[in-house]
Parts: sequence; C-alpha cells; structure tokens
Amino acid sequence: MSSTSRSLLATMISLALFGPAMAYATPASHDEISGDPAISDDTDELATIRGVCIAPKDRPADPNNEPVTVTADHAEALNEKKLTYSGDVVVRQGNRTVAADTATLHQPENIVTAEGNVYFSDGSMEVYSDRVQSNLDTEDAEMENAVYNMTCEAGRGEAERIVKNGIAYYRLKNGTYTTCPPGDRSWQFSATSIEREADSPFADLYNARFEVADVPVLYMPYLRVPVGKERLTGFLYPSISYGSRDGFELETPFYWNIAPNYDMTITPKYMTNRGLQLNSKFRYLTEFGQGHLEGEYLANDQKATDGDPRWGFNWSHRGVYDAHWLFEIDYSKVSDPTYFSDIDSGIGEREDNNLLQTAEVSYRDTNWDSTLRVRNFQPLTLGVSSNYRLMPQLDLNYYHDDLPYGLDFHLYSQASRFENDNPDKPSADRVHLEPTLTLPYATPWWSVTTEAKLMYTYYNQEFDPNSQELQDKNLDLESNVSRTVPSIRIHSGLYLERDTLLWGDAYTQSLEPQIQYLYVKDVDQKHIYDAYDTTLMQTDYYGLFRDQRYSSVDRIAAANQFTVGATTRYFDSNFVERFNVSAGQIFYLNDAGRNLQDGNEASPNYSATAFESDFNYDDWLFFHGSLQYDASKKDLQFVNGAVEYRENAVFSQLNYRYISKEYLLENIQDESQLNQYTEDGISQLGFSTGFPITDGITLRGDYYHDLTENQMLEGQITLNYRSACWMISLGYNEYLKTRSNVASSPAEYEQNFSISFSLLGLAGVAPIGSTSDGNAIGYGRPFYLNN
Repeated sequence: MSSTSRSLLATMISLALFGPAMAYATPASHDEISGDPAISDDTDELATIRGVCIAPKDRPADPNNEPVTVTADHAEALNEKKLTYSGDVVVRQGNRTVAADTATLHQPENIVTAEGNVYFSDGSMEVYSDRVQSNLDTEDAEMENAVYNMTCEAGRGEAERIVKNGIAYYRLKNGTYTTCPPGDRSWQFSATSIEREADSPFADLYNARFEVADVPVLYMPYLRVPVGKERLTGFLYPSISYGSRDGFELETPFYWNIAPNYDMTITPKYMTNRGLQLNSKFRYLTEFGQGHLEGEYLANDQKATDGDPRWGFNWSHRGVYDAHWLFEIDYSKVSDPTYFSDIDSGIGEREDNNLLQTAEVSYRDTNWDSTLRVRNFQPLTLGVSSNYRLMPQLDLNYYHDDLPYGLDFHLYSQASRFENDNPDKPSADRVHLEPTLTLPYATPWWSVTTEAKLMYTYYNQEFDPNSQELQDKNLDLESNVSRTVPSIRIHSGLYLERDTLLWGDAYTQSLEPQIQYLYVKDVDQKHIYDAYDTTLMQTDYYGLFRDQRYSSVDRIAAANQFTVGATTRYFDSNFVERFNVSAGQIFYLNDAGRNLQDGNEASPNYSATAFESDFNYDDWLFFHGSLQYDASKKDLQFVNGAVEYRENAVFSQLNYRYISKEYLLENIQDESQLNQYTEDGISQLGFSTGFPITDGITLRGDYYHDLTENQMLEGQITLNYRSACWMISLGYNEYLKTRSNVASSPAEYEQNFSISFSLLGLAGVAPIGSTSDGNAIGYGRPFYLNN
C-alpha cells in the first residue's frame, strides 16, 4: 500500500468527524506516516485520551498540517478495489484521534467506511458510534447510533443518525443534549431533527422538547440556538422561585441581539402577591465606551395602597476616548423612597439611604489632568434632603516631577458650586488652590519625605441669617470669606529584618518603625460652613499618619504634633506573612493641634493609642483585630475583630465591633440624635458559617445581633442541594426592617422564605457560599496579610 493511499485513508476516515476542512488537508509525506502493521498489546491505546480535555493553548494551531499515523493489527490492499485496516485501528493527527475495529477505502466508488466501536476525540469532544461512512467525491458522510460527550465542559448527548451532506450541511436525527452525567436522566433537550450549515453559528432544532425525568414539560416546534460564541435572539432559561413576601415568582427573560455592539434583555417577572413587573437591560459598546441602561416597571403593586406605578432606573457608563478623555456616568432613580425595601431590585439595595446621580468627564495628559463633574442624590428617607448637590465641580491638577534638588511639584485646584433643597442650609461657591512641594528620598532600608503645602480657599456663601440650623449651631457665617493655611509634613520610616526561630520553625521578622511631624497653622474658620462635602474621618493606626482629619477642605484641622508608630511582621520560609502587629500614637506639642471643642476642656498631650494585628495559622485559621484605647479617659473607644476557620468547603467566622458612646459623641456632637439610634454605643456580634452536610448538600447561615439593644439585626439560613446538572435552594431570611427610636419605637422585622431551582449548564449559578436572598450583612474576609 502506498504512503499516499494510507494518508488518504486516514484523512477520509477522519472526514466525517473532523469536518470539511479535512477534505483539503495536505497528505503527509512517507516519512511522517507509520503505516506498517503494528500488533497492539493488551494495553488500551486510547486510555490516555478517553475523557481528557486538551486546553486550547495545548492544541496545534492547524491540525491539518500535523503528520498522520495509523496503527492496526492487520492491513490489506486489493489493487483498485479496496484498502482495509482491521483490528484495533487507530488513526492520529495532532490532537485528533479516530479508532475502529475496521476501516476500509472502497474504489472506484471512493467511499470510506469505519465499522465497529468507532471512536473519535479532538480534545474537546469525544464521539462513539457503530458505523461511519463517507463519500470522497460528494463529501457526504453518515454516522449511526452516535453518542457524544464534551470533555472540557459539561454536556453530552446522542443521536440515532448524523448525516453530513457535502461540505456545508449537517443533520442529526433524534438528537439529545444534557449536562447530566451518564446514567442521570434528570433533564435533557431532544429534537427529531437538528440541522446546521457548516459556516453557520446557529443550529436549527425541529420538534424540540425539554424533558425532566424523561417526561416532556415543554415543546417547541422550532428552535434556533447558538453553537459558537455568537449571540442569538430568543428566550433564555426561565427562573422560578417562591418567597413569603412576594409569593410565587416566575421570570422569563428574552434576549434581543440588536447588533454586534448592542443587545437587550427583557424580563417579564410575575409575582403572585404584587403583579406583573417588566424589567429590561440595554447594553452598548461604542467608541466612547461601554455601559448599560436598566429599567424596572411595576404598573400596579397589589400590596401598595396608593395604586401608583412603581419603577426604578439606572444608567451606567464608563469609557476612554482618544487615550485622553474619560467619561463616567452613574445615574439612578426610583419612584418612591420605600422601593428597595419592598421590591427586590438590581438597581439598589434595601440598605441604601441615597441613590447616586453623577456624571463626569476628564481629560488627562502627561503633566496635568482636569475633571468636570455634576453630582446629585435621590434621598430614600422621608423629609427634605440634606445632601449637597455639586452643580458643577471642576478639578484641575498640574504635576511636575524631577525638579532641581529632587523636588516634586503638584498644584491641586478646584472650583465648586454647592446647592441644597433644605432652606435652612447655606449654598456656596468655593474655590480652592493647593500648591504642594515634596522632597522624597528612599533607600532599601530607610526613607524620608518632606512636604510643604499652602491651602487657599475662597467662599461665596448664600444663607438666611435667621435659619434654624445657623441658630441651633450658633454659626456666624459671612457671605464672602477666604482662608489661607500653610502646612509642613515630614515622614520617615525604617525597614529592619532578622532571621529568627519560633517553636523550632524558621521565620524572618521585620521591624518597621515610622515617625511623622505635622504642622498645620491654626486659622480662624468660624465664618465658614464646615459641611458642604466634609466629614470627620475615622482614626485607626493607618489614619494616624494622614495629614488631615477631615475628608475635604471645609474644615482644616490645626496640628502641631508628632506621630510615632511601628509594625512588626513574621514571614515563614516560603515568604508568606503569618503575623503582624502595629501600634501608634500622636503626641501634641500645644493645645491648638488637639482641636478642642471647648477651650476650657482639660486634655492630655497625647491621643488614643491605635493597634492593628493580623494572624494566619497554617492557612486554615485567620484573625484580624484593631482597637483604639484612650488611656487618659480609660475609654476603649472602638474595637473590631474577626476570627475565621476555613478548610476546603468548610468555613466559620465570628466577628465583633464596638464603638463607645463617648467616642460617637465626640464626632457626632448631637446627643439627642444619637440617643435615637443607641443608648450606650455600638456593640454588635456576628457569626457566619457554611459547610457540606453530605455529598451535594451544603448549609449556609449568618446571624448578627446588637448586644447593646439586645436584639437581632439579621439572620438567614440557606440549604442547597447541588447535583451534577441541577440545584435547588431553600432559604429563610429575617431582618430588622426599621426602628426609628430605640427608646420608644418597637422593632419591626421582615421575614422571607424562598425556594429556587436551577439547571446547571443553562443559566448562571452563583458559587456556593454566595447568597441571593437579599441578606444585607454578607460574608467578608477582613484579613490583610501579604500572601
């Protein structure tokens, strides 16, 4: 038998399965073919490839150019009649393999036949069949009793017959598809005929049925589905669930593939307790960026008393144009303040107090950038909004590094317009200029940074001198006022390390002390309203080394102080950080830097001490904790901590946070308002856990309790059963809905029971450990080790 005949035979045997491209493959040379009869031993030659996924990066770029090898027990040739391989025939080319009991090329008909235990694999799919026949002239092919299995993803099926007409048309008779493993007939799609043109990204199904446990539950006379990465207009997998609040819920999403860069998903959602809601999400991609518009509309909420339509809307956009322009939009709006507390929504959460409505455009270049933004809020609480609008705000920054003597220069400037719906609050135009000169110096073990800045701010304020807010706070505002504040900051740090032993194990310990001197001139600011966009920031260990106490410039705290702190870390032999602890404190040089609210108040010349620590024991036990203790007042100001056990699919986390009432009063300064929310500070304990009960069954639970008021904040439990191809979840959730005053108002709770069912492989399924029950206080990993 000639090498050309053997190569042609191997090519034609593969044709019916490899596809039309194989018909034009260049035959391999004689040196590339192992065509001599080979006697197989007892070892299954295909055992190494059955069910194996070959990653796309490991596959040949063009399998048609790979050499063809043929092995068999026997080879027989009858001149100009037929060529036959028999006995464990295996044909290989690149990542593709065909095996059969016999393979024959009939001449002059030019028909290839492979019979008996026919097997095909290309690394992503494998097919078993009784018989394959292909005509070399017409390129027609036929496969009988085919069973296929996807090896790189869930999916398998079978077909009574697979027919390929020429190079452009395929048809499966009585075909099926499911993601369930062999022997599991929980669900499947089936059709009397599945047809596809070779270059088409779609397949047509005739008399399509969806079957559960072999029982048809849905019939469609015609269905077109995508078979590649292309998107196709049509219905998506429906979602069914039940909740005690909204009742039985049915969602039937419809996907509309408008254009390659536009699409929309329209989802009617029926709730037995509320009615029919129409949700839609339009996505787009243009040269100016990408984004989406999302809308929800409930024409008649059967649980509402007023009968008005309820709706929600969000527009989100982000894009870069011409490598310099940046566009960002995030605009949300709902019909009423209780929308999120009543209805599950993809636009916001029930804990939201405000909805952001902002847009900005930026231009960035080598040494400068600018941003123009507008910002508003929709309040989700009753009464007049106290949030300030930016209408608009312009930022302009200029940078110049590598000046003489290693200096860096930065000019930050901003012009803002603040407006408020509350007539008692002032409005203002504000201009801020902040030139900064920085001298950095660093070595591998030591660094020092010196920074000098001048902060100039001008205000044009509009206010009613008789307004209630100005009188209550005894504010003495002026219409036109300016302020100039100089500051100097010197920060230095060391990095030292040594090798050490702990309990016989080798570790590397680092010691990282740092010291900072900060001077901010004490300037009279009593004529400026201090809350346009400014709030006091929390002071923890890392906050001790900031150069400002407030988030913006309406209030600039005076300072004349040293901050001293240090961190030590332990790294194991694999350079994994196992433990760290940090401690720091501020020492004031005069009273001005303490920012006392009462000039006669006695205060020590040091701040509270802040601590931070993290611990990782053998990657299964974790701890994080921080606290702030004021020794002068013997007051533990705040504490937060979490300890977690995590191993494989099992995790449990206990977390706690505490803030003293004295510390809250120092920052809120309105005891009557604070007493509405807590009588003795904040003390809250939380527990979260998740673990498998048996194979396929997992339990997840969360519980959070307010120790100060001795009441539950929120709790939820979810039981999941997950098989290879479907999942069902049962959940119960209860949370504190509202309590306007802890001293006089009773606690109101909302309870919700839910059940949901999903077919895996057809719709997105959240990972085990995540929740979809609306639990507000979700699981978090508060561990900050360098791993």
